[in-house]
Amino acid sequence: MRKVGSIYRKWKRGRSMGVSLCAALCLAAAVPGRAAAEEAAPDRGVTINVYSWGEYIANGTDGSLDVNKEFTRRTGIRVNYTTFDSNESLYSKLAGGGADYDVIIPSDYMVSRLIDENRLAELDFSNIPNYQYIDEHFRDPDYDPGSLHSVPYTWGIVGLFYNTDYIEEEITSWSALWDDRYAGKILMFDNPRDSFAIAQFLLGQSVNTTDEEDWEAAAALLKQQKPLVQAYVMDQIFGKMESSEAWIAPYYAGDAAILVENSDSIRFVVPEEGTNYFVDAMCIPVTSRHKAEAEEYINFLCDPEIAGANMNYVGYSTPESAAKAYMDEEMVESPIYYPSAEILGRTQVFVNLPENINKLADRLWAEAKMGGPGEAAVLIAIILGFLGVYIGILVYKRRKRKREMEGSGAENFSSDLSGLG
Repeated sequence: MRKVGSIYRKWKRGRSMGVSLCAALCLAAAVPGRAAAEEAAPDRGVTINVYSWGEYIANGTDGSLDVNKEFTRRTGIRVNYTTFDSNESLYSKLAGGGADYDVIIPSDYMVSRLIDENRLAELDFSNIPNYQYIDEHFRDPDYDPGSLHSVPYTWGIVGLFYNTDYIEEEITSWSALWDDRYAGKILMFDNPRDSFAIAQFLLGQSVNTTDEEDWEAAAALLKQQKPLVQAYVMDQIFGKMESSEAWIAPYYAGDAAILVENSDSIRFVVPEEGTNYFVDAMCIPVTSRHKAEAEEYINFLCDPEIAGANMNYVGYSTPESAAKAYMDEEMVESPIYYPSAEILGRTQVFVNLPENINKLADRLWAEAKMGGPGEAAVLIAIILGFLGVYIGILVYKRRKRKREMEGSGAENFSSDLSGLG
């Protein structure tokens, strides 16, 4: 789940506008100015269905460009934009059938899975000439060899942010999330892939390992951590860190930057063991009924001017260097949004895992959050015990009621006989 809570996003947009007048003018004037010189295209009678993350496109609020509205104005193609909150939710919709989407924006490993299951159409890049602006580094990725099915939309890395008011030493390793000095003040991702990755980096494993023993070892490490963890959360990280309810947490760099910029006490670091490098990409399901129009939409989002205005709002890193000319300068120069080549050299990208590994990871994750299979068994035993008592009470009440009814019937029968006498 890669999106920022709206309160933080609004703060960031306000700050960006105040700090960089040039960026604000580019955002509010450059694109609309060009648009004003062009007449609106006639309605083509086509609506494309776009399915993406929440808060993941500029929508005209706070002086931003309304990207979908501008696309419709220029092309005559209407956009029905709906959102999901996780890659797994997106997958369920597609796998369940009946989903009518023309453009979707899954993350790297989900792109890989959808390709493996033949759920994505091959793109016609003659309809996406703005692909030329995608930096070479983002082409031919591991999750989509040959870049046949996807076009990068945003990217980022995962790191640790921590409160220096309570943690005085410099944090350099993921092992800080296992430090008992911070017990009860540690937050952890509430999703298995990101949490397992942290343990895997500590163990020197590949985040895409297919060795079941590797996953068992990583799970054992997460189970050791469980007593120290205050909560497994996602966007709740912001409130907990800002209020000092928690002191240290892993999260996505584009989001962590907001806390760093908003607090003198919050620091962000990419641990020395390495980290996950993620990409969210634009794809077209094989079931799309408007493929050419969907490719036109992807091409529009790749226009550097549109991409720059869009990323200023979204708050993630762009895969187009050309788009940076239209973005807030301070954001472009931030090592959090755009880390060094040395840091990027220590990253790994998620790809889809075999089904047996996915099932194993889900089971191990459930056990880790409960504290291990032993605690899970105790919890199940307690639940079964309460259920047994509840059923026993129901049976007792039913039998008691039956006896009362039988007794009442016998008394009535005796009374009837007495009347006859």
